Amino acid sequence: KIDNTSNKIEALIEIYRMMRPGEPPTQDAAEKLFKNLFFSSERYDLSAVGRMKFNRRLGREEIVGEGILTKEDIIDVLKELIDIRNGNLNIDDIDHLGNRRVRSVGEMIENQFRVGLVRVERAVRERLTLADSEGLMPQEIINAKPVSAAVKEFFGSSQLSQFMDQNNPLSQVTHKRRVSALGPGGLARERAGFEVRDVHTTHYGRVCPIETPEGPNIGLINSLAVYARTNKYGFLETPYRKVIDGKVTSQVDYLSAIEEGEYIIAQASVAVDADNQVVKGLVSCRYKDEFQLAASEDVQYMDVSPKQIVSVAASIIPFLEHDDANRALMGSNMQRQAVPTLIAEKPLVGTGMERTVAKDSGVTVVAKRSGVIEKVDAARIVVRVDDSETETGESGVDIYNLIKYTRSNQNTCINQKPLVKLTDTVKAGDILADGPSTDIGELALGQNMLIAFMPWNGYNFEDSILVSEKVVKEDRFTTIHIEEKTCVARDTKQSPEEITADIPNVSEEALSKLDESGIVYVGAEVKGGDILVGKVTPKGESQLTPEEKLLRAIFGEKAADVKDTSLRVPNGMDGHVIDVQVFTREGVKKDARALSIEEEEIKLAKKDFDDRRFIQEQDIYSRVEKLLLGESVESSMLGFRKSKEITVDLLQGMEQKNWLKITTTNEDLNVQLEAITVQIEQLRKEFDKQLEIKRNKITMGDDLAPGVLKMVKVHLAVKRRIQPGDKMAGRHGNKGVISQIVPVEDMPYTADGRPIDILLNPLGVPSRMNVGQVLETHLGWAAKGLGIKIGEMIRAQAKIQDIRDYLERIYNTSGREEDLDSFSDKEIMEMASNLTAGVPMASPVFDGASEDDIRSMLKLADLPEHGQITLFDGLTGDKFDREVTVGYMYMLKLNHLVDDKMHARSTGPYSLVTQQPLGGKAQFGGQRFGEMEVWALEAYGAAYTLQEMLTVKSDDVTGRTRMYKNIVDGKHDMDAGMPESFNVLVKEIRSLGINIELERQK
Repeated sequence: KIDNTSNKIEALIEIYRMMRPGEPPTQDAAEKLFKNLFFSSERYDLSAVGRMKFNRRLGREEIVGEGILTKEDIIDVLKELIDIRNGNLNIDDIDHLGNRRVRSVGEMIENQFRVGLVRVERAVRERLTLADSEGLMPQEIINAKPVSAAVKEFFGSSQLSQFMDQNNPLSQVTHKRRVSALGPGGLARERAGFEVRDVHTTHYGRVCPIETPEGPNIGLINSLAVYARTNKYGFLETPYRKVIDGKVTSQVDYLSAIEEGEYIIAQASVAVDADNQVVKGLVSCRYKDEFQLAASEDVQYMDVSPKQIVSVAASIIPFLEHDDANRALMGSNMQRQAVPTLIAEKPLVGTGMERTVAKDSGVTVVAKRSGVIEKVDAARIVVRVDDSETETGESGVDIYNLIKYTRSNQNTCINQKPLVKLTDTVKAGDILADGPSTDIGELALGQNMLIAFMPWNGYNFEDSILVSEKVVKEDRFTTIHIEEKTCVARDTKQSPEEITADIPNVSEEALSKLDESGIVYVGAEVKGGDILVGKVTPKGESQLTPEEKLLRAIFGEKAADVKDTSLRVPNGMDGHVIDVQVFTREGVKKDARALSIEEEEIKLAKKDFDDRRFIQEQDIYSRVEKLLLGESVESSMLGFRKSKEITVDLLQGMEQKNWLKITTTNEDLNVQLEAITVQIEQLRKEFDKQLEIKRNKITMGDDLAPGVLKMVKVHLAVKRRIQPGDKMAGRHGNKGVISQIVPVEDMPYTADGRPIDILLNPLGVPSRMNVGQVLETHLGWAAKGLGIKIGEMIRAQAKIQDIRDYLERIYNTSGREEDLDSFSDKEIMEMASNLTAGVPMASPVFDGASEDDIRSMLKLADLPEHGQITLFDGLTGDKFDREVTVGYMYMLKLNHLVDDKMHARSTGPYSLVTQQPLGGKAQFGGQRFGEMEVWALEAYGAAYTLQEMLTVKSDDVTGRTRMYKNIVDGKHDMDAGMPESFNVLVKEIRSLGINIELERQK
């Protein structure tokens, strides 16, 4: 369209007409509008990142500047657009990570906060315009509610505000490292095309190309790569080692996708000599988003590590480089669904990332300061901190309270177990206690199982998994799940609901597990249908007359006017009550149970404070002892002879508190002792004050929802053994469902009589192309075999030198060189005994064990180098025809358990409109018989079955009640009536103005 304006005013008025159609334009209004559009800092802000990108795109040197547009900016933009139009320049790639930035939570909350502040400002202005604004105080004008409401709304209802995935430590870490293209200001799932979802060259080292969900969100939700971080502008950066004149330096630079294109970057696997010089010749490099070969002297940067390109979840899959990408994606996603087992076991074949993940996830307890373990039990660890680490006035004791059997968001169990013993010395950063799915500070999501790739009577058809009964007996995959059940007593119109053990029409046996307050005991074993919390609700039939009320009050006839609404255990669930919490509204009388729980909490808090005080006082007294030893007594008080020398025996013969009453001949020391007396007194007062604050916090009423008087939460621990129908998987996307649990004696066994734990289908490997699982099996077998050999040597009481030589061969045949000469004989023996369960191996991603390495390890363990052996049939004792691949694979039990999914309906709730049964386990619903199933019955000609399905088993209301009555009466005939869905259809057609009537045949 040709611009008809010829001067500034006309142009301004034209812009005004476009922006504000229908309003009469004036020169002032047009000028003001135009100024506010781009040239007013109050109305327009390009932001620091906007200015940086703007200047970069226009090829300017300076990347900082004003937040508003200047005349030069507009002229340069026009020049750029004309150049693009003329084909001299290219348009930007919208999917380039230099054009996509991470918006952090802080930035989004800042925007919400600003919205809240604007609301506050508006309210203040309104308040000040009112007539009685004289003599107002600031607190009367300003109401901070809008700010807190805006922030609460953001965390409560934002699409990106999610419950943390707490299945296991890995799922927590990956959830925190997730980046999403969805949400406010982002893409809509339906409108996102293929390009946005696809892997881009700039993802290298920033976003993982493997880990993303399957399904509609694929490529829109991603995971940060291992070393990626965001810079101040929100762009993702990845680290590279600087290469100067062909020499790799230790300098590490973080480059964003924008900067990276300007450099020639070599891979981490490039050959380097002893002087860190890149070996001469052509080197595989990346330059301007392309892979190419470059001369070694031209290289400017080098990757930090081969695992730089993948995410945390993908980096703990050994032999990832041998797996097809689709299966690797499944593998990394399924590791996040692994349920923490009862006894965690770290993998024999890992990648070396396990310890890092476990520590960074925060589920383990890490020592804050160095010191000595003073006390340790299952629930807490007390560390006396080294003097060198404490500053004046600082507490010399660290108390770590461990989390015991707590429920996670996914109902799995969070439990911490101490690793340290009394008097152990610990350094800052050491792991003191294991959390869920960690074994001695390493991530342990599953179990090392002896597996064989072979079919067995069709029971591992279609990825089914066959498991030995031995696995169940040894509780290898037994998991604890914690269910939380809540009972709420509300204030109703008639009278308040009551939590009580006095429930009408309930047997004594049903109440046997409740205390006098009507709440179940901790430790009680409960099963489906048992009462957890007794509760009665007033019946809302009729208002009582005063006379009736009086008679009720005298004779206590309660049963007639209340109904039982107790909290019961859902059907199909059984477990142990491990914890009960009672919350009472401020002003409501607490029951006996609530008071006893409070008492217990106060007792625990007091124990913590007493321990802390005792250790700090002991520290002070040990300092006093050092000061007093060798000094002379001044006065003969406390029964001492004057000028008697103070010795250890003398001090130990009297109470510690009396040490401070000694007056010595050293005047300076006496002043010090007086100061210490004051210090101890202050310490005690401080602890008493803190304990009082804690006590008040525990005893104060709870902030409950409106209308709620009391709330009881009961936690049940449910133990789940592995059973047919549970889902299991390896780390390579090799998932399956357990088909059968076979007696140990029927499982195939090795020549030395060891039965196989798990049988997998060999057909699951070739078409899936996840060969990593086979390599893991071989290396796992070697690792276990080496452990068995070491165990045999220890049992045969071999010479320490022989054991040392064998360990030397294991650790230095391939991989990283380890110096075992510095270990003492005692340490070598201790190390050997720790390795009898198997020698752990790390095969890092893209830098893992080669085929030769695996062969050499198998050879060292005296196992066949091709990784196959003859197995014997447990049923007949005969040899199998062919050798079978056997080894140790790390198997996970996933949080898709048959107990949570299996369900059967008798009679239950119906949908109001269609009168068909509801669907789903939660609604106690029926099974859907869809149109394809109807076709199947039609094809069979099963007319009566089909009629049954469409009428009495579904929505023929009269027919189904008659059917029920007939069955009860012992009559076995059925007459189908009219399905309710037909009536619904008729009504819907009538709503279109077409009348349909059924005429009966006469």
